[in-house]
Parts: sequence; structure tokens; C-alpha cells
Amino acid sequence: MANVGNIDRVLRFLVGLGLLIAVFVPQVAVFDILGQWKYAVAAVGLVLVATAAFRFCPAYTLFGIRT
Repeated sequence: MANVGNIDRVLRFLVGLGLLIAVFVPQVAVFDILGQWKYAVAAVGLVLVATAAFRFCPAYTLFGIRT
């Protein structure tokens, strides 16, 4: 059951993609100074992209939110 709306979906995708790009593209590698934290940032970006793709957010289910 989808609980992520269209605007939320687009924002999640763009922010997630931005985080992934910022971590893995050397010219934009903003997170190089964070050392191992860049993997956490990449994981957050991946989760955001996945929730946008599947239109389902487990945290929204826990809190009863639908956008």
C-alpha cells in the first residue's frame, strides 16, 4: 500500500540522488572530510531513493502518516 505522495516522492528522489552523488562523485565529494560517515550518508540517500521508487515509507506507517 502506497503512503508516499507525488511531491514527497519527487523530493525524496532528488535529495537521495543528491546525497549519493555528493558521496561518490570525486568532483563533488563534499563528504570526504567526514571519513567513514560518508557511508552513512550514502545509506540515507539509498533509503530515500528506494522509498521514492516503492512509494512506501515504513516510518510513515509507524506514525500513521500518508502524504
